[in-house]
Amino acid sequence: MRKQFTMTEKQHEKILEACKPVPYMVFGGRGPRSPQERANAAWESLGDELGFKYMTVKPLENNPRTFTAETKDTPK
Repeated sequence: MRKQFTMTEKQHEKILEACKPVPYMVFGGRGPRSPQERANAAWESLGDELGFKYMTVKPLENNPRTFTAETKDTPK
């Protein structure tokens, strides 16, 4: 079932922070995770916290902290 969720300001800041690129130097041939990988991990963590499937998020136009997503108990 699709449900509306609203994240807190702190949760929203965490998502935005995860999307930012980070400066780095590569030693040993391995760089850091990309902004997309970090953003996906932040959404996954938020989904675990609030009980939604993070890959089903759809934003709502009226508030950047409000979105809809399928709840984790939704049958396939």
